[in-house]
Amino acid sequence: MSTRRILAITGGVGGAKLCLGLANILGDEELAFVVNSADDFRHLGLHVCPDIDTLIYTLSGAANSETGWGRVDEGWRFMEALQELGGETWFALGDKDLAMHVERTRLLAEGWSLSDVTKHLAAAFSIDFPIFPMCDERFRTLVETDAGVLNFQSYFVRDKCAPVVRGFVYDGAAQSRLNQALTAWLEETPLSGVILCPSNPYVSVEPILQVRGMREFLRDCPAPVVAVSPVVAGQAIKGPTAKMMRELGVPVTPASVAANYADFLDGFVLDTQDDEQAPAVRTLGMQTTVTNTVMISLDDRIALARHCLEFVDQLSSR
Repeated sequence: MSTRRILAITGGVGGAKLCLGLANILGDEELAFVVNSADDFRHLGLHVCPDIDTLIYTLSGAANSETGWGRVDEGWRFMEALQELGGETWFALGDKDLAMHVERTRLLAEGWSLSDVTKHLAAAFSIDFPIFPMCDERFRTLVETDAGVLNFQSYFVRDKCAPVVRGFVYDGAAQSRLNQALTAWLEETPLSGVILCPSNPYVSVEPILQVRGMREFLRDCPAPVVAVSPVVAGQAIKGPTAKMMRELGVPVTPASVAANYADFLDGFVLDTQDDEQAPAVRTLGMQTTVTNTVMISLDDRIALARHCLEFVDQLSSR
């Protein structure tokens, strides 16, 4: 058994990129993932898990790098036929991607937990790394907007993030509990570190933190907890993070993101374009490091992952 144990917290495409970098460095006994499942929703009668599937596709090499979501070499005959019938087509389900949702829905209906289903589907893609949904209970992120309260996928995909964001509701937080499979994994060997991958702080990371027991676990974690900024030079690398921050009246800076995690974070990774933000971040009580966080190539993802691991080691030695 390796002495190194890293837990990566992630949601969405940006986070999955760093997860792939970590997976290229660490073995499956050294690395596990906690994934946002508050984006999950029922669509066309199916249980869809966008962030979990993005991570599975990314780690297995099946992800569509052109779109940033879905599977490579995808077909669209199902969606074409659905359109002919006048069905809902705003959330595109490719033919191969559709199989994931059909099988997940079938297994959940048979009484499987989301954790067990995720483990089964990951194994089908030859992934040995533990992938834990943040919880097994029903949990949904709702977006409060000037057009009303919307489930996240309606806001994000159907409405293309056009409505003005006023706030968020984490529906199900009170009934949730820390994933029991994750708890068992954490009890096996002490952690070496926790890495919050570059993900939207409001709709990817915060839902995970809202799960009962998660924030307390991070506060009490004896190993270093570090995060990578999802904001670079006043813009989000991926998704609506910057737009949401502006509409909420929050400065679009790494320091604003770091402030969300100030109660448990030991270190924060800044992009080289934001090195002037380091003093503001350090006033929050955490250490900083600066590197390239824009992950275009696989080499970029591995380099950032290596930097994060070295940062964790440095914090451990202090």
